[in-house]
Amino acid sequence: MTSTNHLEAWLAQEQSIRAAMDAGPGPGVARPDQIAGKTGLELMQAMLRGEIPYPHIAQTMDFLIVEAGLGHAVFQGTPGVAHLNPMGSVHGGWFATMLDSALGCAVHTRMKPGQGYTTAELSVNIVRALTPKVTRVRAEGKVIHCGRQLATADARLVGPDGTLYAHATTTCLVFEIPPQSTT
Repeated sequence: MTSTNHLEAWLAQEQSIRAAMDAGPGPGVARPDQIAGKTGLELMQAMLRGEIPYPHIAQTMDFLIVEAGLGHAVFQGTPGVAHLNPMGSVHGGWFATMLDSALGCAVHTRMKPGQGYTTAELSVNIVRALTPKVTRVRAEGKVIHCGRQLATADARLVGPDGTLYAHATTTCLVFEIPPQSTT
């Protein structure tokens, strides 16, 4: 498949996911009753279907989740003028935020009902500058290990032609979420 075909497929997938998310509750935070008893994978897939809110940061950073399966998550984004550093290339924080999102959501797909996680360590290696001339990039996160207390994952940020722009790893702390009181 050529890079043009990859980009067309990416854009079609993005349009479909964005339509489902926008038809739902939009950006926000899921209510406790919307997440109770669900696995992390069930929550990610519900968000992709527009059944629960997606995070506001997706709009701020101009990226969104486009895939979630057991142990993996894919985000797609468009770096824009608002994401540039003073030298005219995309700020490292945009790279880190997009990669952290893919890494964290990949780990999230492995959470059992009542489990949560938080990033304890994030390591990002930017290997190529990114400018707004690159219309889309994807961060593809995959879980390496998911235990009772720690999870690790890695991710790659690539263009539709396969160009690698950055790669990252994370260590997440896994913990039990105390049950919510209904009174």
